[in-house]
Amino acid sequence: MKESKNISIEVQGTPVSILSGKEGDYISLTDMLRAKDGEFFISDWLRNRNTVEFLGIWESVFNPNFNYGEFAIIKSQAGLNRYKISVKEWVEKTNAIGLKATAGRYGGTFAHPDIAFEFGMWISPEFKIYLVKEFRRLKEDENRRLSLAWNLNRTLSNLNYRIHTDAIKAHLIPQKITPAQIAMTYANEADVLNVALFGLTAKQWRDANPKLEGNMREYATVEQLLVLANIEGMNAEFIHMGLAQGERLKRLNQIAIRQMQALAAHTSVKQIALSKDEKY
Repeated sequence: MKESKNISIEVQGTPVSILSGKEGDYISLTDMLRAKDGEFFISDWLRNRNTVEFLGIWESVFNPNFNYGEFAIIKSQAGLNRYKISVKEWVEKTNAIGLKATAGRYGGTFAHPDIAFEFGMWISPEFKIYLVKEFRRLKEDENRRLSLAWNLNRTLSNLNYRIHTDAIKAHLIPQKITPAQIAMTYANEADVLNVALFGLTAKQWRDANPKLEGNMREYATVEQLLVLANIEGMNAEFIHMGLAQGERLKRLNQIAIRQMQALAAHTSVKQIALSKDEKY
C-alpha cells in the first residue's frame, strides 16, 4: 500500500504542498490561497455556479459513486446570495473524490490537480500557468528518479541472474568423471549412479560430510533427483545390453551432464521471464 507523503513546490514565491498517496496527487488549495490578493475564501469559489458545474462534470467522469441527486440540489442553489457550502459538506453530500479536507498540522483543503489548476485561475491566469509548470517539473523529476531506480533494479537483476547461473554451473552440473573412476569397480549399482551424477560414492560423501545425517540423495535438488531417475532407467537398459560397468558409468555421466545443462538453461529462461513480468 502506498503511504501518503507531503512534498512541496514553489509557485511565484508561494510554497504549495502536494499530498501524494494511494489515491494520487492532491494539491493544497489552502496554500494556493495565500497568493491571492485581498479577502478570499475557498467557500467563495465553491459557491460559484460555474465552479459547481465544473466539479460536477469532473466527478461524473472520474467518480462512479458520485451522488447526482445531491449534486442537482446543490447546483440549483449555486450562485444564490444565501447559498453557501463548505468542502466538507460538498464531499459528504455528493461522495466527491476531487476535493478533500484534512485535519492536523499539515491539514487544509486539497484538490486533484485538474481541479487545483482550475482553482489557480481564481488566483490569477499567471499563477495557474506557473502552477502547471512547477507541477509538471515535479512529476518529470519523479519519473527520472523512477527510471534510474528501474535501471538500477535491472542491473542488479542481471547480476543476480549471472551469479545464479554461475552457481548452477559450479555446483549442479556434474563433473566429467576421470579415467581412474571409469576403471574402478564399485560395490553396487547405486554408487555407479552416485558417481555419474554427484561425482562421489556414498562412502566418499559420508566421509566428506560427517555432521550431516542421511545420504547425499536427501540433500539433492529437484533437478538432480529428476536426472537421477532418468539415468537409473538408462543404467538398467545398459545392463541388459551387456555393457561393462566402466562403459556404463562413462555414458551415464555424459547423459547426466547434458540433462542437467538442459534443466539449468530452462531454469534460467524461466527466471528471465519472471523478472520481466515483475518489471512490467
